[in-house]
Amino acid sequence: MNGNSPRPDDDAKRQDEARRILERAHRDSAPILESALRRSGDFLAARGESEDPAEIWGKRIGRGLAIAIGIGCVIYLGLTYGR
Repeated sequence: MNGNSPRPDDDAKRQDEARRILERAHRDSAPILESALRRSGDFLAARGESEDPAEIWGKRIGRGLAIAIGIGCVIYLGLTYGR
């Protein structure tokens, strides 16, 4: 047998280790994006903050208008000072 060729048990160990590393990387990276999207959706929808429907819809409308005005300001500033 050639001294450079890996043994079958070494190859299996490497594959197991690679599989564990990939699973850990997936597990560690996926929740960040998922939780950020979930939190932003909960924030915009005003979930879990109050039971009063008028207050919930008021927060939804106010937050939506704030985002729209913020985007409008960025566009205005970009068009005005971006020349």
